[in-house]
Amino acid sequence: MHRFPYAVNTSILFTELDVFSRPAAAKAAGFDAIEFWWPFGEAVPGDGEVDKFVRAVDDAGVSLVGLNFFAGDMPAGDRGVLSHPKRSTEFRDNVDVAVGIGARLGCTAFNALYGNRIEGMLPADQDVTAVENLTAAARAAARIDGTVLIEPVSGTPSYPLKTAADAVTVIDRVREAGGVENLRLLFDLYHLIANGDDPSAAIDRYADRIGHVQIADAPGRNEPGTGEVDFAGYFAKLEKAGYRGHVALEYKPSKATNDSFTWM
Repeated sequence: MHRFPYAVNTSILFTELDVFSRPAAAKAAGFDAIEFWWPFGEAVPGDGEVDKFVRAVDDAGVSLVGLNFFAGDMPAGDRGVLSHPKRSTEFRDNVDVAVGIGARLGCTAFNALYGNRIEGMLPADQDVTAVENLTAAARAAARIDGTVLIEPVSGTPSYPLKTAADAVTVIDRVREAGGVENLRLLFDLYHLIANGDDPSAAIDRYADRIGHVQIADAPGRNEPGTGEVDFAGYFAKLEKAGYRGHVALEYKPSKATNDSFTWM
């Protein structure tokens, strides 16, 4: 199996620890790079909380290579707020905070979860809001040479982006309407497989659009070796296609977190 530089998602792994202890735990487990979903309970946390998070990453000696924008109440089922017309201000205020954290920690990849379809609202109206907010996010990220990532997601029927093609359609729509070039596909192998997409075909078609890769085995979303995914095959294909970024481990460990890395 090709050894891409691995990052560990410290929002789904090391959850036995508080958020601020996880970067050091990742470092102790042998990782030099981490990523986080939005690590705070609100879109705009206090300065003290932000400082505490930045200090935890700095002190651990790891690189933050991915950060999600605020995505709402994810345990309750939210999967982003950027396509919700009544939450645009909340999203844009969060973008400023997230990009500010990125500037302090050298993180230039920001995952923008699109948001679920809202009952009683026309999808086209949500899509107009999404284009406006993603354009604003892309312009903000560009200030630090950053990239906004668009991700297909599984497990939430009302989330409209299921396939790589769905995500690329959004990227193209934002580029054409907003004139921004710094949006890329977040290639999450698990979500694509779970949604019935063809990851090999997606690599063939969209290799130059991939900005970040995440993995978990399928079925189950646990560590590699617990399911049926041919990681060696997909990694070889990504390498041949020219991908040279991190591969982030975004799986639910089937055992203690540190014991779930033996496949590596």
